[in-house]
Amino acid sequence: MIKPSVLLFALLMSAPAWYRLLHDEVDLIQVLIRFLVAVPIAAVLLAGLRFILAGYRKADEEPPPPAVVPEPYESAPEPGKST
Repeated sequence: MIKPSVLLFALLMSAPAWYRLLHDEVDLIQVLIRFLVAVPIAAVLLAGLRFILAGYRKADEEPPPPAVVPEPYESAPEPGKST
């Protein structure tokens, strides 16, 4: 199903044709064809925008990793030395 945002964006892209229809410069068929061509173009553009913006969302699935607590290191005696 086509999202309402796609139809609104397609209507916005074909707005000059609708304006020219009001002044009887173009036929209704031409305006509808321009609108129908604008729908898939608007769908592709908005899908690309959604894809780009999806990378900036916060990931709620993963909890943050636990904090690493440093532990003291006990060194082994060096070979050949006695304590």
